[in-house]
Amino acid sequence: MQHNANEPRGRGTRPNKVVSAAEAVRLIHDGDTVATGGFVGIGFAEEIAVALEARFLATQAETGTGAPCNLTLVYAAGQGDGKSRGLNHLGHRGLVKRAVGGHWGLVPALQQLAVNNEIEAYNLPQGVLSHLFRDIAAGKPGTLTHVGLDTFVDPRHGGGKINACTTEDLVRLMEIDGKEYLFYKAFPISVGIIRATTADPDGNLSMEREALTLEALAIAMAARNSGGIVIAQVERLAERGTLHPRLVKVPGVLVDAVVVASDPAYHMQTFAEQYNPAYSGEIRVPMDTLPTLAMSARKLIARRAALELRPNSVVNLGIGMPEGVASVAAEENIIDLLTLTAEPGVIGGIPASGLSFGAAVNAQAVIDQPNQFDFYDGGGLDIAVLGLAQADAQGNLNVSKFGPRLAGAGGFINISQNAKTVVFVGTFTAGDLDLRVQDGRLRVASEGTTRKFVRQVEHRTFSGREALKRGQRVLYVTERCVFRLVAGDTNGGEGGLELIEIAPGIDLERDVLAQMDFMPAISPQLQLMEAALLGDAPLDLRRRLLATPLAQRFELDRERRLLFINFEGLSIDSAADIAAIEQQVTALLEPPDEPWRRTRGRGGELRQRQHPAAAARRLLGHGAAAQRALLQPRHPLRHGRLSQGQAGRAGHCLSAGVAHFQGQKASGPWV
Repeated sequence: MQHNANEPRGRGTRPNKVVSAAEAVRLIHDGDTVATGGFVGIGFAEEIAVALEARFLATQAETGTGAPCNLTLVYAAGQGDGKSRGLNHLGHRGLVKRAVGGHWGLVPALQQLAVNNEIEAYNLPQGVLSHLFRDIAAGKPGTLTHVGLDTFVDPRHGGGKINACTTEDLVRLMEIDGKEYLFYKAFPISVGIIRATTADPDGNLSMEREALTLEALAIAMAARNSGGIVIAQVERLAERGTLHPRLVKVPGVLVDAVVVASDPAYHMQTFAEQYNPAYSGEIRVPMDTLPTLAMSARKLIARRAALELRPNSVVNLGIGMPEGVASVAAEENIIDLLTLTAEPGVIGGIPASGLSFGAAVNAQAVIDQPNQFDFYDGGGLDIAVLGLAQADAQGNLNVSKFGPRLAGAGGFINISQNAKTVVFVGTFTAGDLDLRVQDGRLRVASEGTTRKFVRQVEHRTFSGREALKRGQRVLYVTERCVFRLVAGDTNGGEGGLELIEIAPGIDLERDVLAQMDFMPAISPQLQLMEAALLGDAPLDLRRRLLATPLAQRFELDRERRLLFINFEGLSIDSAADIAAIEQQVTALLEPPDEPWRRTRGRGGELRQRQHPAAAARRLLGHGAAAQRALLQPRHPLRHGRLSQGQAGRAGHCLSAGVAHFQGQKASGPWV
């Protein structure tokens, strides 16, 4: 039997918090600030949104004024399907007065109200909003972070305001110890709306069938500590006291009302799938069952971006074009060499796409979204592959606003600003672009109608200037060419784009420069993109990622007089391999005109000492016997993956040469 959450009860009894959706939304009052959880369709309380819309429209039909009205809506990630579901249910004039959101592209109903100047509207970074919920819960005045500097959320570039009727400043520029930060103002949450899988009558919530846990706990705490209420939607009930405490993600003390979904369509795991056990970790799927991409501009771009991956890297892939990199990684059998992540909290596995974006199959872990952005904002990402919608001469990017179309930034600002390497991917032009691949060459059959490389972006979602300050490595990968972000003389000393690669078959003047609104720098070492990118055969990325170039295996610490050699994964198959190692050691250690040095002995006599490089070379070349030994099929260094310590214990000529070099006591470093 269901009861109202506020129903009086006898002394010593605990309330049954289970109510209908219609009863739950009656707890929301005019002017309330409502925070909703969700990522696309994952974790979104669809039944509660439907009930809230129905109540507003019904009262509007009866009285002419809908209720509740003039709500302030706050949400971190995009919550919708681009049509009618999700927060689109709240896209009615009068229902919402203000919306503060991380992403707007999936909620066209709300987007239209913002574009028409009918609601106050802000677009703030998704990670900042997820942290703001947590900071509101902790009673802090707001969120202080570097995220958003020199982008459209910086007060110097609009402060995240979307339209003319939005005037209040929610973002403030601050300086601490000479460094700039942005301060995002906190505000109380009246109502938190979240979702889980199972609830008990006390309101304890578990999420075993959810693809993500998101910011549900942070929203619940923010509402509770603001003096507000929390409404939770679930798909099933459990007996009181039967939920394992370690499985409870939101404790019942934070929850005021529980709504059990009346229709499975209102509690889909994602907006694309009712339930996929691989998203919740119930099963793991075979990797060879995943579909591969057919050759196209998308696959060509994804392949070129995949060349930037490195073993043991932590990677984020954005929605849309970047999703192709996951398909290429699976096809090339390198998923196990990387850790792919998604901003709502997925670590490991393969990210899903489309309306299931945010979930992942075969994930290693699923953590709360605020914690994922802690990791991202602190520099935990080695590489991010993100969409390229519009770029300008200074290397700035726009993915958030195009004329009347408001997409929003989502997690783009957090991710692009903090990853060590950023690869932006997209076609060179958009709209009716027709590309053909013939005989290993790319041909533009019909050029796109919209240029992406413009003189100045209309909305700055990524700042090239900030990236150069932070020393980020930034690439812009298209199907026909690749740019990188460089400092220096480009664009009056501000830095900008430099063309470094061009695809086979592409004419530099006609297909690249003539299709841009500005002239990029052109690298003196301009290269052709790999022809293999245009072929049907795999790129053999696994071998490439595991093969460390010989030159990168040597590191000389001149100050401490130490030579480090990385033997991991090194194969020695011929005398030429030995000669190549000897050549690298010699080039690194031996001065061009000083193979030895005079020193004085203990008695003051002059003597000649052999230079360490010569000693290393002598030991490395240790005669025909040593070479033959190294080439034996079962030799420890042949085809093995030996650390430097293992190689030293093997006692062969390479480590002996290093040891001899380390033992030299000559004054001053060899130069």
